[in-house]
Amino acid sequence: MSHTIILLAGTAASIGFFHTLLGPDHYVPFIVMGRARNWSLLKTLWITFLCGLGHVFSSVLLGFSGIALGLLVTKLEIFEGFRGNLAAWAFIAFGFAYFIWGVRQAVLNKSHTHLHTHADGTQHVHTHKHRQEHAHVHPASRKPSLTPWVLFTIFVLGPCEPLIPILMYPAANAGLAGLIFITGVFMATTITTMLAVVTIASLGVNLFPLKRIERYMHAIAGATICICGLSIQFLGL
Repeated sequence: MSHTIILLAGTAASIGFFHTLLGPDHYVPFIVMGRARNWSLLKTLWITFLCGLGHVFSSVLLGFSGIALGLLVTKLEIFEGFRGNLAAWAFIAFGFAYFIWGVRQAVLNKSHTHLHTHADGTQHVHTHKHRQEHAHVHPASRKPSLTPWVLFTIFVLGPCEPLIPILMYPAANAGLAGLIFITGVFMATTITTMLAVVTIASLGVNLFPLKRIERYMHAIAGATICICGLSIQFLGL
């Protein structure tokens, strides 16, 4: 293995780690949606893995196509920038829509207190929630959630900005084997970092007593994702 490939591999691992860690959009949506929708940790990690794979692989395919066609890296960077804007606005739109839906759910699930007076004069307070849907779910009619697919689509749209210009094009000079190796290092580091952060944060969130705000979790999740999108679009995170 050449010195250039070793150097690029170290760079790929470093960029994959810090690019993911410093980009809250890589993990925050899974943490808040997992908590709001009561996903198990295994399901949350599986969705995170698939979204991370789609996120990196879309840029990998674009990079390989650009190298094969002999396109200038600047042309690919322009297209990646367009994809980045599209993904950011998709985050904003999805987060805002989910926030509105979450507020509606919180209002529908609001507890009401009633005073009941019995014939003998005794009184007691009865608290319950008014819901439009049934309190139980019929397994046969249960529909799969579209949320994971929406997240996957947004992550496929989102580019890995440093992958093509900093790693793939320089690695291409070392041949196909070197290009595949460097790309694999970046992909593995990025997805592993996403899974690690989501695992630690999800376990940490579960330690806090959130019963009082439980009915607001959907609204909080939507607002958080919307803020992530705004941070990407206007702060360059």
